[in-house]
Amino acid sequence: LGFSRSKLALIETGRQGVSSVELVRFARAYGRGPESFFEEKFSEEETIAALFRSAAAATDEGRVVDVLRDCLAIAREFTAIEGLLGIARTGIALPAYHLQAPRTRYEATQQGERVAEAERRRLGLNATPVPDMIELLESQGVRTGLADLPDDIDGLTLSGEKVGVFVVVNAAEGRSLQRRRFSIAHEYAHVLLDRDRVGLVSRRSDRDELAEVRANAFAAAFLMPAEGVTQFLEAHGKGRASRSRIEVFDGEDALEVEGREAPGSQVVQAYEIVQLAHHFHVSRPAAIYRLLSLKHLTRPEADQLKQQDAQGLGRTLEKLLGLAPLGPGDGDGDQRQTFSRRFISLGLEAYRRGAITRAKLEGLATLARCPQEELFAFLAELPLAEDAVPAEVPPSLLAAFKPQK
Repeated sequence: LGFSRSKLALIETGRQGVSSVELVRFARAYGRGPESFFEEKFSEEETIAALFRSAAAATDEGRVVDVLRDCLAIAREFTAIEGLLGIARTGIALPAYHLQAPRTRYEATQQGERVAEAERRRLGLNATPVPDMIELLESQGVRTGLADLPDDIDGLTLSGEKVGVFVVVNAAEGRSLQRRRFSIAHEYAHVLLDRDRVGLVSRRSDRDELAEVRANAFAAAFLMPAEGVTQFLEAHGKGRASRSRIEVFDGEDALEVEGREAPGSQVVQAYEIVQLAHHFHVSRPAAIYRLLSLKHLTRPEADQLKQQDAQGLGRTLEKLLGLAPLGPGDGDGDQRQTFSRRFISLGLEAYRRGAITRAKLEGLATLARCPQEELFAFLAELPLAEDAVPAEVPPSLLAAFKPQK
């Protein structure tokens, strides 16, 4: 809180009051909204409790808990601002796949792949690459965000009445766009399959847990559908069996026809891995493992391709084939800016309508890491609406954003 021990003791014993600024500090420390302190019934929120318990086991406990507080604050702000602007997410039917908990890794993998196929069918994606994971989740009513998390943590999922469904992925420096994209798909699996676990932190050290195995299998199958991978390989003259037999029925009996591909012609090469990864907007290792799981590669072939990629062959082939690294406009674009744009645009609209104060807007900009100088320059030119706050906004909700004079 930044308080001295004596100050806190005075507050706890009721001998010193709490200012609005100090109340906000308390709210952030507990992962709550300031308005919750004025509710008739004060109850612990399972989302917060679960996440903070999970974070306590992290290597860098203080840093993780601090990030969680920021994520919860952003999630609450999203919910409240959308409420002020009359944006309802209740009309979006986000599905939930209720399956029995897997008992083995094989069962977890099978469940993840089946749900990925079902979800792609529901979304009408067929065998095509997913163009933008952030836009897809937002279209399903899932809020997305980015945060600089410890390296062991890939992402986290929040779910609750006051925070909605909120997915946050690690955007620390050094994490590639493809890795973040895979993490978003991984967290989407938790949204679809583990929403009853209201707070879930995905750690690399927990990769052997069956829920994590299932989510990883979902992410791989969702981003690289089996049918799409097969079509890609066939277009490059690969993916067929080295030897095949066909029974041709002539009305009375069958004639056995045997065919054999040229030796080595069906072996997937490094340059095809590079193109496959670029086609589905995934990392080269992810593409290798997906081909291995679909039995398009043997374990020795996969190990050789991974070794070649680790030695820099993949980057060399990207340049040779004219495949620039993914960037803005290439599936997910600048993810941090995608998140900030929506968050800040909602804040600007709420300020324009008079639903929040300028100080509140500046606070939102700080949360989203929006450049303050550009914000101030824009506000100087922003025409405010003549009418103030929409009549349908509940006074209790408004009070949390625009304190009465």
